[in-house]
Amino acid sequence: MNYLASIGSYSMMVVEVFKKPTKWRIMKSLILKEVDELVYGSLGIIIFISFFIGAVVAIQTALNLTNPIIPRSLIGFATRQSVILEFAPTFVSIIMAGKVGSYITSSIGTMRVTEQIDALEVMGVNSLNYLVFPKIIAMLFYPFAIAISMYVGIFGGWLAGVFGGFLTSTDFVTGLQTDFIPFHIAYAFIKTLIFAFIIATIPSFHGYYMKGGALEVGKASTTSFVWTSVVIIILNYLLTQLLLG
Repeated sequence: MNYLASIGSYSMMVVEVFKKPTKWRIMKSLILKEVDELVYGSLGIIIFISFFIGAVVAIQTALNLTNPIIPRSLIGFATRQSVILEFAPTFVSIIMAGKVGSYITSSIGTMRVTEQIDALEVMGVNSLNYLVFPKIIAMLFYPFAIAISMYVGIFGGWLAGVFGGFLTSTDFVTGLQTDFIPFHIAYAFIKTLIFAFIIATIPSFHGYYMKGGALEVGKASTTSFVWTSVVIIILNYLLTQLLLG
């Protein structure tokens, strides 16, 4: 029953976020601040992880191609499919659930502990719109970060495969072009947009409705990361069935 109550509270929170909007003059600066902190500030870790994920996928594929009949271009094909379909949109989103989600929960939770949210309500401001809506809009730019992740991941696979002596650059490019389906890119971005909404709202929910002091802020951050990751994994399965099944 507690889970059902939480789902109901989360749904009501999402609806409340879009009511009684804050003035655009104020909201604009809030959105730009969140874009800088949530998306632009995460590019470093996204690029770092994506590069080595692509490299590892290429190396592992190359080491498992023991049959001489199988073309080496399969390394490029496997790297492209792995990075675009799963590693960039899903794995990076789970990492972002830890980095961005924890930041969102702790920042809103600290405002709850220090009664800043109560002060906003007293001033007649819709605190949910003021705090959560900018984060949702900022995370709409998240697919751009995932596009960079895809590029860097494939580049990392090319670098590891070619300079590791596993295949030639021509073979890798041939593998990248083999049986390419443009909808796979659209599928990855659809998943990314949904994951972005989850990363923005579930941590906000745990931060906004937390009770207690500084210790509870830390606990809420951990809980939000766990549940955000669980929801991302479940939605990943459902979206894959719906869009590719």
